[in-house]
Amino acid sequence: MKAAVYREYGSPDVVRIEQIAKPSPRNHQVLVRVRASTVGTWDCEARSFSFPLWFWLPLRLAMGIRRPRWRVLGQELAGEIEAVGKDVTRFAPGDRVFASVGLGFGAHAEYACVSSRRAIAHMPQNMSYAEAASIPTGGDNALHFLRLAAVQPGECVLVNGACGNIGVMAVQIAKHYGAEVTAVDSADKLDVLRGIGADIVVDYAATDFTRAGKTYDVIFDLVQQSSYAAAIAALNPGGRYILANPLFGPLLRARWTNRTSDKTVLTQFAASRPEDLVALKDLAEAGEIRAVIDRRFPLEKAAEAHAYVDSGRRRGAVVLTLDE
Repeated sequence: MKAAVYREYGSPDVVRIEQIAKPSPRNHQVLVRVRASTVGTWDCEARSFSFPLWFWLPLRLAMGIRRPRWRVLGQELAGEIEAVGKDVTRFAPGDRVFASVGLGFGAHAEYACVSSRRAIAHMPQNMSYAEAASIPTGGDNALHFLRLAAVQPGECVLVNGACGNIGVMAVQIAKHYGAEVTAVDSADKLDVLRGIGADIVVDYAATDFTRAGKTYDVIFDLVQQSSYAAAIAALNPGGRYILANPLFGPLLRARWTNRTSDKTVLTQFAASRPEDLVALKDLAEAGEIRAVIDRRFPLEKAAEAHAYVDSGRRRGAVVLTLDE
């Protein structure tokens, strides 16, 4: 089968199209004929191995010290089930599914094996493969953190870095919960954020939301360069600060904040459960969330897709299509 393979860490140029062996599902797995996948920030960070220093060594040990252990990237996909393992009961060949394959990657290929115990569900009936493929990772994380924050109707929620995979889902899910949503990103992305329901949009280059005089019940922060102290100060009493992509310093400061103030910092990562993807399917079919796709590339141009994500210009998901 064809796959986008990288055999060394580096620039987008290390991604090449190769013929590799087609996988076979284990007892608890399904074999999916992939119709669409995405290239996200995590794929590009894994390809270039550009991770924070405190996270560098454990990830290097897990992913491969000298060269990548898993040579096919891709964390999310949509496609059709071709075969199922003997312990699989929820799915059958021919089912249209979308899934998050997790840190083992593997979705940038014509076929991928996915554990039926992970975040996999039948596709929303009102979505194409490309649209469905853009939902699992961002949607799963957004749903997880907003549930942790227990967002209530009428609360003020700010999403910083709102036009990435997690951000676009966070804006829409927070609106579903009845919150007033402020979305922060660059000026060229604000129309996209208005289009998915953000009540207020902020160009971070023109306005520092922490100094604008408004405070929030929940700040969902997807930007590593944010000022931790300024963000905490922009919370209302009893406010919640979601650190979705934390550095080591803010993680240490979070423990102190949680112990000594009435504000809460949330850093627990999503568990990628099947029932969470079913919840996202229901939201999509009800029209509460929709996919935001910036560009589509054929699998053969996976390196170009990586370069585009690296550029920081994307406004929504970057999708790889495989004979959709």
